[in-house]
Amino acid sequence: MILHFIFVVKEEDHEKRKSEFNYIQQMSQFFKVWIKEKFGKDFEIRCDELITKPRNLFQKLDTPTLIRDHEQRGKEIYHFYLCHFRPLWTDCTCEGYHSENFGMIWWQSPKDPNDQLFMAEKNCTTVSHEIAHELLRQLNHKRFVDSVHDIWTKHLFSDLYFEQYGSDFKKTDGKPQFLTIDTSSLTINKNPH
Repeated sequence: MILHFIFVVKEEDHEKRKSEFNYIQQMSQFFKVWIKEKFGKDFEIRCDELITKPRNLFQKLDTPTLIRDHEQRGKEIYHFYLCHFRPLWTDCTCEGYHSENFGMIWWQSPKDPNDQLFMAEKNCTTVSHEIAHELLRQLNHKRFVDSVHDIWTKHLFSDLYFEQYGSDFKKTDGKPQFLTIDTSSLTINKNPH
């Protein structure tokens, strides 16, 4: 299966957000390893940009527009959009949205374009949240929404730390390059059929 990360960026911001796309390319390769380790699924990873031009009020870029883009690109591919806007509707507290083979988050831009820790804390964690929903759904996990939200609540309001990974994609106690939800409490049947 293919997991295709798509960085949605405004045309006027494209040049100044290059370092974010560089991070996204590294992050996408990290998630290939993380998904295999945590969920037993081996994805081919793709990563590119969707550069958007200014639109009028009635042509605003929103979730339904991205879902149409996903359908046109092929519904059998898992498309994950990293957007410069919040989803209009979500049942997640993390500014993300998921449905079958579709994910999106509000990708927050750091003040310092090279602040990888900001991108790990604000964005990578949210990507892991939405990916966990979809992969648990694919693995026929009955509580694929609630289980992830229970963990997310513990991250935000209890003492549960995000899992930290270095540039080698291995767990680290040092400064992390990538952060994800803690999947240790999930019961994952990696062979659902």
